[in-house]
Amino acid sequence: MTLWSVDAVQPREWRLRFRRGVAAAPATDAASPLLDAADLYRQLAPAVLGYLRSQGAAEPEDLLGEIFLQVVRDGGRFRGDAEAVRRWVFTIAHHRLVDAHRRSKRRPVLAEGPVPEGAAGAAPEPLDPQLIAALAALTAEQREVVALRFVADLSIDTVAAVTGRSAGAVKALQHRALEALARELGED
Repeated sequence: MTLWSVDAVQPREWRLRFRRGVAAAPATDAASPLLDAADLYRQLAPAVLGYLRSQGAAEPEDLLGEIFLQVVRDGGRFRGDAEAVRRWVFTIAHHRLVDAHRRSKRRPVLAEGPVPEGAAGAAPEPLDPQLIAALAALTAEQREVVALRFVADLSIDTVAAVTGRSAGAVKALQHRALEALARELGED
């Protein structure tokens, strides 16, 4: 059993420690809640997956697995509060997404050919196709900011830290993206 232990160090700062097995987990009191790694996954995976899909990741589910493997592997070194955990996970997601885009550019493109008889049809898109088309009309930077702000529900300062931009640049990208989405969707 894997546990994440959040111990109060100072009034607003926590340490997140990764432990393997019940015997390795320290005795805790009410002020030191335990967060199971599976709970962390359940809380953040839908938002991370939405971010990956909105950024056009080729295999978003595979990338999601890589992200949370890194979270589990590096969890013992993490220090911070609940907001910092979220920021940290989305920073890892951003870095893994950049790596995946770089890898895909180096791989040869497969030739188009007939689909084998046993192939399954494409799964229906769970999102509104009009919204997907409107998001595709945005620049990559605008789409990333919109995904981090509204899918991942991160603050402007956090998005700035994750993407390596200033808060003002993030605000400008968000503003231009929302105006473009409103024009594309025909809404005020």
